[in-house]
Amino acid sequence: MNTLVAVAIAPFGVGDELAKEVGEVVKVIRDSGLPYKTTSMFTEIEGEWDEVIKVVKDATFVLANKGIRTEVVLKADIRPGFTNMMNEKVKRIDEILGGQK
Repeated sequence: MNTLVAVAIAPFGVGDELAKEVGEVVKVIRDSGLPYKTTSMFTEIEGEWDEVIKVVKDATFVLANKGIRTEVVLKADIRPGFTNMMNEKVKRIDEILGGQK
């Protein structure tokens, strides 16, 4: 079943600058082959439920397996019969707003 998640996976207790650790997390997501978009706060991932959840787990454990305390914030939209929701949701809003950005 198609699933769109917004996930933030972040380390705790490793200092003020987290870019290195977050980069490791994002690399796992990118290497998954699933459609994704990374923003400053979250990464969206879309695919079948089991595939998406496996990527979230793998990305989380890239830090946790190093002994790093890791926080995961996850929001999921499971919508049967729909695909490409990562883009289609935004497209619908753009159409409503008449292309204004």
